[in-house]
Formats: sequence, structure tokens, C-alpha cells
Amino acid sequence: MQKASRKTDGEVQTHSELRYPHRLSLYDRPPTEDITLEEFETCAIDRLHVLAEIESCYARNRPFEELKEITNRQCEKHVPLDHNSAITKDRDSQRRKDVTGHFVLRLAFCRSEELRRRFVKAETTLFRVRYLNTTTLERREFHQSRDFDWTQVDDTEKKMYESQLKAAVPDADNKEYFKVRWTSVPDLVEKRKVFLKDGWAYVPSNEQSSIVFQEFQTRLGQALEMTAKALPRMDEDTRLEPILGNLSQGFIAGIGSEWSTSEGTGEGLRAEMVDEFAQKHFPMCMRNLHENLKRNHHLKHFGRLQYGLFLKVLGLPIEEALAFWRRSFSGHTDDQFNKHYKYNIRHSYGLEGRRANYPAKSCQQILMNDQPGATDSHGCPFRHFSRDNLQTALLSMYSSQGLTEADLPEIMNTVRAEAYHVACTRVYEITHATRNTVTHPNQYAAASRALERASTDGVKTEVDGDIVMD
Repeated sequence: MQKASRKTDGEVQTHSELRYPHRLSLYDRPPTEDITLEEFETCAIDRLHVLAEIESCYARNRPFEELKEITNRQCEKHVPLDHNSAITKDRDSQRRKDVTGHFVLRLAFCRSEELRRRFVKAETTLFRVRYLNTTTLERREFHQSRDFDWTQVDDTEKKMYESQLKAAVPDADNKEYFKVRWTSVPDLVEKRKVFLKDGWAYVPSNEQSSIVFQEFQTRLGQALEMTAKALPRMDEDTRLEPILGNLSQGFIAGIGSEWSTSEGTGEGLRAEMVDEFAQKHFPMCMRNLHENLKRNHHLKHFGRLQYGLFLKVLGLPIEEALAFWRRSFSGHTDDQFNKHYKYNIRHSYGLEGRRANYPAKSCQQILMNDQPGATDSHGCPFRHFSRDNLQTALLSMYSSQGLTEADLPEIMNTVRAEAYHVACTRVYEITHATRNTVTHPNQYAAASRALERASTDGVKTEVDGDIVMD
């Protein structure tokens, strides 16, 4: 039998063989054990995969049941938390990773009011999804482990306010009630789902979760403000600052996998096939580069780098790449091409210089690095185009694939919200009539290519962990 003793700070200490005895957490205790720098970053990135997907769902106005399903799938993939009954699983390691990732992301997202707001919203949603997935026993044990400052209403008090309770809740006779300060359940007060008396809200048992969710949200908001005040003390730690800076960009561009090999997306791709691929499978950033290259027979350095690495990872071998670029740069002589461009092409394939296998640029890198000037073609059109030019370009490039003027308001709303990868995702979903989340240009092309193969073969295909179907 477990013993419980109440602490003065509102916490109930439960004695258990587990360091983290509960599947749910209010994250009021930071991890104190040693951790490697690699684990510090990995735990945060894995959790950010989930939070970025939650924010993407909100940006696309997905219903909660669909958001819940997507979140569960992402959690299972990146931050699984098994039930207490899963005694054969290493639950402590799972929960340690969960807590560590949360606190690392606090450091990354406490830096501005906007980041704090978005982090609280995503984390509260994640907590809500997990709470709804727990068993009745797990919820009860979690409630008992915390002092949520509620008082169970006895039968005498229920009888005293019977008519008022029935007015707020139709089947009041068959419910338990918990009395809390009305400020603890502002959502229920707004929807008139509780009876109010002298500053107290009488919350029916089926709405008890609202008390827990509000407590989580309030505590996290306060904790982030305290973290922000303490953050300047970390400025001298040069190891952590770059990691935290990159993590804070996760809501802007999502968290994509590193693509450094073809991933089977364009096996046997030849120079003469690129134009057809561009029309059918390229995201807008690469489609824009391709069309500029066709029109001007030239791309500036960062444009060549962005497009060249994309084509390399797409599956264009070095011999075909040299043929493609030579044909595209038709305004140059062979000597000019060999002197000014051939070396850089071979270098990007790891055949010159350091002979490194350079990955293709992710959405995050395209959005945040090497900002384009007025005469440049690289970058992200959703961020770097004017609103009018963007809408014109979208219709020009994708109307043949089913995108219409009626789709533009939704896409432009996500652009105004600076959810650029979500805007690209919506273009993909509209033109391919399927669900997916885009965080990398090569992921877009791979998913598009896989859908084409699936429609031909009549099979289901998996790309970068996401299931896509014809």
C-alpha cells in the first residue's frame, strides 16, 4: 500500500518505486540529474516535433478530434508515455525524457511574450490530449498527488442550491460537484456551465478537467515569466545559446528531418526529367527557382546552392547535374561554365574541397538564413514575396493542380500569422487531396512522388514517418 503525506506547498508526496510515478505532470520540478549536451538537444527536438504539429493543426483549423489523433500519433513516435500498467516498459526513462524536453523548451520559448503565448497554448493542448487518454485510475491518482484547491460539495449544500444547480446542469441530481474560486474555471463561467455563489463556482464532476487544465495553463505561464527573468544568467554559456536559438525558431518553420540522401524519391532522375518533376512535385520555393532559371538562364549563388542541393537529394546524380546546369546556363560558354560553376556543383556533391555530404536546406534554414535581396530568387516565397505577388504566383503555378482563388484566403491567413510552412502544407494538401505536414522541400517532393506511385500501384506509402494515400 502506498502512503501519502501532504506538503505545505500544495503537493502530495506519494511514495513509489518510480522516480516519476505519474504519467501526467504539471512540470513544477525541473530535472536535477546530469545530462549530456546531446540529450539536452535531442529531448527538446523530439518534443518540439509534437508541439509544432499541434500549432500547425491550429493554424489549419483542424477539429479537436483530428488534432487529438495527430498529436497521439506524434507522441507515440517522438515522446511516448506508457500507462502505469505497462510494467515491462521503462516508464521512468520515458517520463524523464518528457520532463527534460519540456524544461529545455521553456528556456527557448520564454524570450518574448509571443513565444510564451504560443508555447503555453501548445503545451496546454498536449497536456489536455494526454489527460483525456489516461485511465480513470491514473487521473484519480494524479488528482490525489496535487492540491488543486477544490472542495467536494456535500449532499446538504447540494440540496440547498438544488434549483440553481439544475439551471446550470440539467441532470444535477446524479453528479458530484467541486467548489473552486470562479477564477479557476473562466472557460466554464463564460459558457455558463457552472453555478456561481459568493465568488465560488460549483463545478460538476464531468467538467472537473477544466480545473486541471486551467491550473496547468496558469502555472506554466507564471513559470515562463520567472524563467525569462533568470535567462540572462545563461548568456555566458556559449554551448546552450545556439541550441536554444534554433529551438525557438521551431514554431516558425516546423521541425524537419535532415535530408542528405535521395530517400528513394527520384531514383534514376535525369536532367531532361527535371522540368516535368518541377511541374508535378516541387514546392513553391523550388518551383520559383526552377522557373527563374528557365527564364533567365542563370541563378545567383544562394539560389544555385538552395536549388542544387534540393536536386541532389531528389536523386539527380552528378553527371546529370552537370548536364542540367550546363544546359540551363545556355548563355555561357563551356569555358565560362567550367571556370565559374562546375567546381561548386561538384563541391556540393562532396567531390571537391572537404568532400562533405551536404544535406538539402530545410524550411527552417531557408526561412531564417541568407535572406534574399531584391534581385535574388532564393528564400521562401510565402515569407519573402509581397502579398499580391504571392497570390498571383500561387495561381500561376498550382491552378493546374486544383488550387483556386477560393483557396487563397485560408493560405494568406496562415502567411499573415507567419506560419509559413503551414501555408506550404495547405498548398500541398489542396493540390494532392491528402493530409501531410511539410517542413522540408524534399519531404514535399518525396510525398508528392510517393502519392503518384501509390496511385499507379494502388498501395499505401510512407514518407518520413507520415502515411499518405492515393
